[in-house]
Amino acid sequence: MEKPENQIAGTIVECAIEVHRTLGGPGLLESVYEEALEWELNHRGIQVQQQVTLPVVYKGVTLRGPLMIDMIVQNLVIVENKATTQYNEIFECQTLTYLRLTGMKLGLVINFGERLVKDGIHRVVNNL
Repeated sequence: MEKPENQIAGTIVECAIEVHRTLGGPGLLESVYEEALEWELNHRGIQVQQQVTLPVVYKGVTLRGPLMIDMIVQNLVIVENKATTQYNEIFECQTLTYLRLTGMKLGLVINFGERLVKDGIHRVVNNL
């Protein structure tokens, strides 16, 4: 039986491809792609939280600077959106940190800066 995270991830990938196909790319700001991706997901009945603040607790103390997660989809999948021609693997490490801090299991880093967005989709797992 397929995990719900994987089903949601499949839909996110389909939506990201549709966004890239419709808007073109690379060339636009990350925020433009992110808003369009949110629209695509909502249009398919998928719940999306955008620009979610995540408090960081260090040894029992909540630090002043929270983390900012681009998107949380269906409360199961974290999505980090990028629009860069210089992809860095640190984006995946960052997403793994978000997964660990939230207890979530699956994240996607989507780089809309690739000529073909399917080449810019990276799965990040935390004990999935």
